[in-house]
Amino acid sequence: MKTNVLLLFTFLTVSSSIALAQFPGGGGGGFGRPGGGGGGMDGERRTRSNTDSRMPGNPMEQAQPIPKGNGKISGLLLDSTSSKPVEYATVALINQKTGKPVDGTTADDKGRFTLSKIAPGDYSIQATFLGFQNKTIKDIHIDKNADIQIGLVKLSPDVRTLSEVEVTGQRAVVEEKVDRLVYNAEKDVTSKGGDAADVMRRVPMLSVDLDGNLSLRGSSNVRVLINNKPSTIVAGSVADALKQIPADMIKTVEVITSPSAKYDAEGSAGIINIVTKKNTLRGATLGVDGGLGNRGSMLGLNGNYRTGKMGFSLSGHGRAQYNVKGQFVNEQTRGTLLTMQQADTKNSSLNGSYNLGWDYDIDSKNVITAGVRYGARNQLNSQELFTRISGGSLTTPSLSYRSVDVKDLSGTVDVNVDYTRTLKKPQQEISILTQFSRNNRTNNYVSDLLNDTRSSVIGGTRNDNDSYNQESTIQIDYQSPVGKNQQIEFGGKGIFRQVQSDYRYLTLLNGSYIDNIQQPANGLDYNQNVMGSYLSYTYQSKSKVTIKAGGRYEYTMIDAKFRTEQPSSGINIPDYGNFVPSINLSKSLSGGKMVKLSFNRRLQRPGIQFLNPNVNAANPQNITVGNPYLSPELSNNVEASFSTYVKTLYVNLTVFGRQTNNSIQSIRTSNDLGVITTTYDNIGQEQATGINLFGNATLFQKWQLGGGIDAYYVYLTNNRSSTLMDPTLKQSNSGVVVSGRLFTNVQLKNGWGVQGFSFIRGNQVTLQGTSGSFYMYSLGVKKDFVNKKGSLGLAAENFLANSMKIRTMVNTPTFTQNSTNQMFNRGVRLTFSYKIGKMTFEQPNRRRKKSVSNDDVKGDGGGGNDQQQAAPAATPAAGGGGGGRPRQ
Repeated sequence: MKTNVLLLFTFLTVSSSIALAQFPGGGGGGFGRPGGGGGGMDGERRTRSNTDSRMPGNPMEQAQPIPKGNGKISGLLLDSTSSKPVEYATVALINQKTGKPVDGTTADDKGRFTLSKIAPGDYSIQATFLGFQNKTIKDIHIDKNADIQIGLVKLSPDVRTLSEVEVTGQRAVVEEKVDRLVYNAEKDVTSKGGDAADVMRRVPMLSVDLDGNLSLRGSSNVRVLINNKPSTIVAGSVADALKQIPADMIKTVEVITSPSAKYDAEGSAGIINIVTKKNTLRGATLGVDGGLGNRGSMLGLNGNYRTGKMGFSLSGHGRAQYNVKGQFVNEQTRGTLLTMQQADTKNSSLNGSYNLGWDYDIDSKNVITAGVRYGARNQLNSQELFTRISGGSLTTPSLSYRSVDVKDLSGTVDVNVDYTRTLKKPQQEISILTQFSRNNRTNNYVSDLLNDTRSSVIGGTRNDNDSYNQESTIQIDYQSPVGKNQQIEFGGKGIFRQVQSDYRYLTLLNGSYIDNIQQPANGLDYNQNVMGSYLSYTYQSKSKVTIKAGGRYEYTMIDAKFRTEQPSSGINIPDYGNFVPSINLSKSLSGGKMVKLSFNRRLQRPGIQFLNPNVNAANPQNITVGNPYLSPELSNNVEASFSTYVKTLYVNLTVFGRQTNNSIQSIRTSNDLGVITTTYDNIGQEQATGINLFGNATLFQKWQLGGGIDAYYVYLTNNRSSTLMDPTLKQSNSGVVVSGRLFTNVQLKNGWGVQGFSFIRGNQVTLQGTSGSFYMYSLGVKKDFVNKKGSLGLAAENFLANSMKIRTMVNTPTFTQNSTNQMFNRGVRLTFSYKIGKMTFEQPNRRRKKSVSNDDVKGDGGGGNDQQQAAPAATPAAGGGGGGRPRQ
């Protein structure tokens, strides 16, 4: 292992040395902005001519050569409705006498732009970007050595970008960028006071069930990042992470279905990046957000301070859930043996998320950032469980009553320190990124067996399971323009993981719990190191075609063992390497249309929730246990999309196909006593083909209406010979899954606004059955006051019915199982927010901050339990998405 670590650091060091040696400032002009000139150190001093005429989407196809000069123009592009930077807009320099463009550039990701080496004369500036009206600033006079600061340039949103009708209303809730779809969550008041799961349900292509299971296009094999950073809480359980993040903290959600080679190979279906609200402007602000409802309440504080080269941010949000009740009924049959269970459940939780950020611009070319995040989740679940077993060899029915309490506590800390240096050419930079992340978890249950009158305890079992998941990451990235319309990126990365799970089983004897000698305590030590390197190349043609192609190679080393197993405690999992190519093509057509085509290969390593060998027998008739011998699954993905504007309507249509081999599926088996055991294995092949259709429209300048439909056909089969001997597992299943959503937003006078949202998902197909359909809806009203510094809101959810029933089914040659979960989820909440302080838009020399992004572990997404320690009240039937994700 020491040799592998040494090899990694040697590789990273050599990579950075080669980068600095091979690209000392030459290589031609900038990528996506003028940088003119040829190779060598004097490239920046050469005359620039028509640099930007090669950029896709640039209106300056007939740009005239610009004479050499020393003038300079710079400014900052802002959205007029939100005062936020407009990223990557095109800025044209127009000769005021001829009316023809002579030069141009592209704004950076902070909305800043600079045009330099301008000859004396009179010019106009025109800024253009899809979704905004064109903005022209005239009568700019340039003298010799002039440095003109035109300040703020505000662009007005215009969903009819290609027509002459002026629409100055609201910016779209859903936006499409070159490589991702962006959902603007901060525009949604109906999710205010909720958590990240409430936001995710509103995002096209995503589905989140009532337990928190997250899937993208029917696959639960997604990687979730928070501000482009990984976290061990996400690696452990996506559902847990979503519960920790308040909806009020989320600015946008980015869905990346075809990641480039720069991203880790993990995430078979794609990557989801949650971007939280933050402020990088100058000044100081303090904001408070709160909410109170019949099933939950929240309180949050946000503070930002920036002066000179340094900025600080501090935030803390807490959310409590209470009065969360439910019921379930479960029937399972094996031959003539019938098991029937009923339970009343009650859940409560207290979640928190706390962040401290710091960044410092050392000088115009060097920036360092650091951050600390702590997340906490404390969840208590209780149920009264009744079980009746009859038939089979029993002459009389067997009855039992249990009182079950589950304590699930989790704490996560993430620390990152990142350094970025900008080199001599525009968009030429090298970054060194580091991160440490650790999640500690306590997941215990006590299952007391009661007498027939339920007045005293006559027996019971207990399970203690403490675990941690720790990651240390170091990464080096380099990027540089090549010529006038190309870019190259390469880098290396090392991820070092340590996972540990300690578990013990106890039985009740004479009023005290003692160790169960038939199930001795044990532990799992699972160390995984991943070394990766990548190369990515981007080309933009004059005909508005963009090609981005690359490859990534990752080598994985695993050292795993049981702590007390004899004579040999090792788990023999061989090291493995994977090459994952990717290619993305896009073509901009006339009339604002765009066509995209992509292919990529992805892999999914199993996370601790699939590996953990702890046996959860809180419900003795439905046991769950992990499998530490799992291998990664591999998938090939292809998609094609078309987007266009039709007057005020934006439409996007995507067709996709996905094939996953060695798929990790949940499998269920039953013994002669009718006990069902759920575990995981690499038994499946999954094929999915489908479409995503969504759109947005602005009507009468004040009314936004959006929605979409996702539909796909999935086929699952067990093709692993070692499991085909069991008739229960010799199965295949297929079907069509459909889901849809609708969103509406009306802006009224005097700061009033009304929003509505609805979502429905059909039955999900699993290897051995189906997971039930469900729906949800909400309606909210909001009032802004004091120049939008404060607001009050009222929202109601699922208010037309007191409860919702979700039915799931498992059907195998040896047993069947039918379950019904009843959720009492009618809710109402009052929310408020207020901000003090003032931020001003200036032009500090700031760059895009980079950070570690580990997206290579298959997370659970299950209902709040990533170690088979779910609340026994959860439905024990098949569930969780087309990929066979169980609901525990």
